[in-house]
Amino acid sequence: MSAALRLMADAPGPGDPARSGRWFDVSEFDRHSALTAAEAAALAALDLRELQRNRSTGTGPPRRTATCWNALERLRDPVDQAIGALQHEDSPKSRRFARHAGAIVLGNCGELGRAWWGWSAWDWARLIGPDRAAFNTAQARPAESGVRAFLIALAYQLGDFAEFQHVGAFNRLYLAHLVFGPSAVDAAISQAGEVAAGWGYRHQPPGAMAAILLANRSPLLRDLDDAAFARLGQHPTLSADRNHSALYSLQRICADLGYCRPPVREGRNNAPGLPAVPEPWAGYIERWHQTSTLTPHARAVVRTNLAKVGRWLAEQHPEAVEPADWTRALCAAWIAAVDRMNIGDFVARTDHLNARFGRPIAPRTKAHLLTCLRIFFHDLQEWEWVPRRFDPGRTLALPRSIAALIGTDPRVIAEDVWAKLLWAGLNLTADDLPDHGGYYPLPILRALALTWLFAGLRSDEIIRLRRGCIRWQHQGRPITGEAPEITADQAVCLLDVPVNKTNTAFTKPVDPILGQAIETWQAQRPDQPKRLDPKTNEYVEILFSTRANPVARDYLNRALIPILCAKAAVPTNDVRGRITSHRARSTIATQLYNAKEPMTLFELQAWLGHRSPVTTQHYAKITPNTLTKAYTEAGYFARNVRTIEVLIDRDAVAAADGTPWQHYDLGHGWCAYDFFEQCPHRMACAKCDFYTPKNSTKAQILEAKNNLQRMLTAIPLTEDEQAAVEDGQAALDRLIDRLTDTPT
Repeated sequence: MSAALRLMADAPGPGDPARSGRWFDVSEFDRHSALTAAEAAALAALDLRELQRNRSTGTGPPRRTATCWNALERLRDPVDQAIGALQHEDSPKSRRFARHAGAIVLGNCGELGRAWWGWSAWDWARLIGPDRAAFNTAQARPAESGVRAFLIALAYQLGDFAEFQHVGAFNRLYLAHLVFGPSAVDAAISQAGEVAAGWGYRHQPPGAMAAILLANRSPLLRDLDDAAFARLGQHPTLSADRNHSALYSLQRICADLGYCRPPVREGRNNAPGLPAVPEPWAGYIERWHQTSTLTPHARAVVRTNLAKVGRWLAEQHPEAVEPADWTRALCAAWIAAVDRMNIGDFVARTDHLNARFGRPIAPRTKAHLLTCLRIFFHDLQEWEWVPRRFDPGRTLALPRSIAALIGTDPRVIAEDVWAKLLWAGLNLTADDLPDHGGYYPLPILRALALTWLFAGLRSDEIIRLRRGCIRWQHQGRPITGEAPEITADQAVCLLDVPVNKTNTAFTKPVDPILGQAIETWQAQRPDQPKRLDPKTNEYVEILFSTRANPVARDYLNRALIPILCAKAAVPTNDVRGRITSHRARSTIATQLYNAKEPMTLFELQAWLGHRSPVTTQHYAKITPNTLTKAYTEAGYFARNVRTIEVLIDRDAVAAADGTPWQHYDLGHGWCAYDFFEQCPHRMACAKCDFYTPKNSTKAQILEAKNNLQRMLTAIPLTEDEQAAVEDGQAALDRLIDRLTDTPT
């Protein structure tokens, strides 16, 4: 039928699904849906068998032998046209299916007392039935297996029926072939499949593709523009997860073909609304969310925590739901509430909390709640949305009692466990993957595993690595990875790390085995569309991307690390907790810091990409072996207890006569200093009060004294030289006096 005019149907009755518009050509028949007396009498006289049998036979014109057929002209002619427009094979069986479906439509007109163009979507759904068994049971005559599909096609053409969610499961691809023709549908699916195959998709589900084409009422991909995808996104038939995912993929394909803009996947970190949050607090939250320049993830976290504040206000302080009404006293009340808060308090839903419900929240969670409110009020005051009544930095500061419970604690993985994980990553095979495969191909998983094991990056940095991030150098000059004259141990592999949460983009050296694994994946990586980097707001080629999607952010912790643990025969949890992606960063930093030729703290800071060396200190832990070696070389016991053979009470000996009790033989004299090995003046013993010369050196001292006297009388000296000689002469005089009472 032509589509000259679109007439919107009346509002649905109680219990009816939402009704879509109808397509009619008003020049062909009258719009009034009520049956005339002649039409009602004719339908009563013709049973279903006669309605089916008196259809056209073969390819000739329709036979109308009964006189009552003339009264059904406005009902039967459009049905005949719709049947003639169906694209089915020219066989007696298909023609029989079509005649039976048309007879069911005309028979139902008599039962309802209305023409088929006056039916609602719910009338068509009742006629088709929720499944094939229900449809067969409701028929007056047994229906063959293909009749229901032809009836759905007639409903689609005559009644603009597309609410397929009410008629159960059926072959959407076959329906699209009936309506549009196999060649047109297969061409569209093939065109989309070629683009998807270039991205790494194994196949594009034809049933979901057919459902989208049917909902758009066109088999041409060029008809899927921005307006069409906006409309299809709200279509109830495509609301299922599988169809919604197929719609997202098809929009990306059409965007690549130039028919529309690429889709933007909405975040799923927070609920679309703010349930139980009072106004105007909820309004300020949404206004702040639209104005803040934080990253989308950070804004979503702040929004969620501010919603908790709003629910607390509605329950405890309904008079202060306006941000301008907050005072220091109310801030103190919120801090106290946070300190006593439990899991499940002031949240939108609690069904996912399970056994954690009712437990006290963690200290870090308390800090996040206060930080979010502090950011909120700071921005509101800076933007002059509310007056400055308090300083958020001081009034909403984290209490010391809570801050004392929070500390950086990178957890190092034991060396034996880490060695087994390294072996597992280097020897990962397809047999180690679930069902000998999965969504991601083996080369991308190998490169991803070695990046986690060797690069020391955050999970966010790993999944945001860009294509071409590996570079090779030899003696400071760039080379290619395939340079035959340079071996792997001679080349230097450099990894370009993108912008992260604490630093700008930087370059770090990594093991060549990592560079080889990444280049192996890059050689097999399908061409992928560019993705928007949320941190830099630029479209880039993501390295770990396949099927037009980057690797999921939680894939490392959720899937890949458990696979490596299973291959290495180590548990996914150790004494320090679960083995996660970030623990590798601390483990690698610790091993580099405790190596035979260790990296300095500042070198390690540059390699990890930290802004401050204070952060690096939390990652670089001193291992027990390194600490033991340093402690042994310090000689603590030998340094403090030098005379093991004689254990005496030194204080008692010293108090007996007040004279020194222990001497160290210097050859030319004795030293009575208890800590002789720490004396910084060993070459100036003559001036030291602890020094006692031997009697055998008295002649040498007298001769030295005479030499000094000769210098004073015979040699002209400057004032500084004369002072030095006199000082030495005085020291020798004191030594001679001390030898006066010394026995030989």
